[in-house]
Amino acid sequence: MPWYSWIACFFAGTFLANAVPHFVHGVSGDPFPTPFAKPPGKGLSSPTINVLWALLNLAIGYLLFRAGHVSPGNLPSLFIFFAGIAAISLMLSKGFQDKQSK
Repeated sequence: MPWYSWIACFFAGTFLANAVPHFVHGVSGDPFPTPFAKPPGKGLSSPTINVLWALLNLAIGYLLFRAGHVSPGNLPSLFIFFAGIAAISLMLSKGFQDKQSK
């Protein structure tokens, strides 16, 4: 596979994992930080903005998933895809750990 497929696999994982908290908070009616909040990533955005942000992340993640040829028959692509999920999940868990206290 070409090098750019590996990058697509990794970022497919990051975008798809990032969609989860925004979608869950959005459909639950809870505000949650997005890049559109004031200040970006720290302030809270409305549930509607969170659902829209989640849907955009899902669409981009899906396109990258397809571009990266992630499949059960391609174990390296699955490993890199899950590495992307792990990387963004750990990074966001640290970044959002004190969002409730603000």
